[in-house]
Amino acid sequence: MPNIRRKQHLGLIGMLLIAVAFAGLQLTAVTGRASPDTKNYLSYALSFSGESRQDAGRMAIAYSCASGQHASLSPVPWTNRKAVGESEEQCVRRLNDSVAYWTRHGNTEGMTAPFANQRFMAIFEARPGYPLFLVPFLTVLGPTWGLWLAGLVIALAGSVCVLFTLRAAGVSRRAGLAGQALYLALPTGTVAMNPLSDGLSLALGTVVLLGCVLLLRDRPRTDVESGTSTGRTARAGAAGPRTGAVLVAGGLALMFLVRYSQALLLAVALAAVLLVWSGRLRLKRRPPGPVLRAAGLCGALAAGSYAGAHLLGWPMGQDSAQDLLTHHYQRPDLPNPWPEFLVQEGVFWSAWLRRQADQPILPVLLALSAWALLRRRSVVLPIALAAGAAGLLNQAGHPNLGQLYGYRLIVFVWLLPALAIPLFLDRPPTDTAPHDTSRDPAGAEEPSDMTAHAAPAPAGGTPGEVRHPMSRS
Repeated sequence: MPNIRRKQHLGLIGMLLIAVAFAGLQLTAVTGRASPDTKNYLSYALSFSGESRQDAGRMAIAYSCASGQHASLSPVPWTNRKAVGESEEQCVRRLNDSVAYWTRHGNTEGMTAPFANQRFMAIFEARPGYPLFLVPFLTVLGPTWGLWLAGLVIALAGSVCVLFTLRAAGVSRRAGLAGQALYLALPTGTVAMNPLSDGLSLALGTVVLLGCVLLLRDRPRTDVESGTSTGRTARAGAAGPRTGAVLVAGGLALMFLVRYSQALLLAVALAAVLLVWSGRLRLKRRPPGPVLRAAGLCGALAAGSYAGAHLLGWPMGQDSAQDLLTHHYQRPDLPNPWPEFLVQEGVFWSAWLRRQADQPILPVLLALSAWALLRRRSVVLPIALAAGAAGLLNQAGHPNLGQLYGYRLIVFVWLLPALAIPLFLDRPPTDTAPHDTSRDPAGAEEPSDMTAHAAPAPAGGTPGEVRHPMSRS
C-alpha cells in the first residue's frame, strides 16, 4: 500500500510540474494574442457582465488595439493582428468608425458590439458559451489578465483530460504524462491559450473523448458461482459506462453552446467511426455491444445538436458558405453557393497539401501516430481517429485561404498525435494481465491492455485473462 501511494503521488507531482512549467512559459505573453474575432467575444462577455453594448464595444476595442501593439507581425494571416505601421490610437479610431458605420446601417440589436453587419455578428451571438465562461475572469481581473487566466485554465483542463483519457485506456503513468505534455506543446496548447472559442471547444472535446473511453471499457463480469460482480474492479467497471455517458452527453451539450458546429461534427465523426468499428467486430465474431451503445449515444447527440441549432435559428451550413463567398455578407448572396464553394475547397486543400509538403511536421506526427496505433491496439484508436476526422471536417467547412497557415479550425487533428504517440512509451500488449490494478489516473501503473477487468477463466483458459471488445483475439 505505501508503494501504491508513492506512485500516486509521483503521478500527481508530474502532472503539476508540467502544468506549472506551461504556466510559467505563458507569462512571457500575457497580451498580444488577440485576433480580429477576440473583440466580438470580449464585447459579448462584457455585455453579459452588465456593461452596456456601447461600453462593452469600447472596452473590447481598447483591449484589441492594445494587444495588437504587442503582437509580432506574422505571415500567418489569422494571427496577423496588427496592421503595418498602425498605432494604437489609429486602431481605436478605425474600429470606432466601423462601429459607427454599422450602427447607422441597422446593426442596433444583440449582445455583441456592431463591429460588422448584423448577419455576420449573428454567428458570434450563436456562441454564448465562451463569453459566459469569461465573465468571472473579466469581473475579477479585467480583460488583460482575465483573458490570459481563462486561456490558461482552458489549456490545462484539456491537457489533464488527455492524461485521464490515456490512463482510462490503460496506458502507463509515464505515457499519460507524455500525452499531457504533448497536448500543451503542440498547436492544441497554443490554440487553447488564444482568446477565442476554439480553445474551450477543444477542452470540452477532450471531455467527450474521455467519456467515450469509459463507455468502451468492459462492464464488470459476474462471479461464476454467485452470478454477482465483486471487488473494487466490479464497482469501478459499473461506474465507468455511466460516468462515460454523462461526460459524453454533458461535454457535447456544453460544446454546443460554445461552438455548436464543432460539437455536431465531433458527434457525427464519433458515431461514424464507432459504427464502422462495431461492424468490424461483428466480422470477427466478437461482441460489439459497448461500441454500438457509444455509437448510438453519439449519433443521438449529433441529431439533437442539429435539431437544436435549427430550432434556435442559428446560422447553418448554407450561411457559412455564403459568408465565405460574399466576404462576410457584404456582397449579394449567390443563388446556389455550392459549386463555387466546392471550387474553393479544391483551391484550399491543394494549397494545404503543398504547405504540408514544404513543412511536414503534421504529416510526420500523423505517420508516427498511425504506427503507434498499429503497434499497440488500444481503445484510443477509434476516438483518436474520430477526433482527427472532426478537425478535417471543421476545416472543410471553412476553406478560406486566410486560414491556411493557422491551426485553430483544424486543431482537433492535433489530438491524434497527442493521444497516439504516447503509446510508444508502453510495452506491447499481452494476452494476460494481473487481476485488478486500476489506480488513480495520475497515479500508479496499470496493465497495458485496454481494461483492467479480470474474469474467471473459461474452460481451458488462463486465470485472470483480460478481454475487451476491441482487443486482439
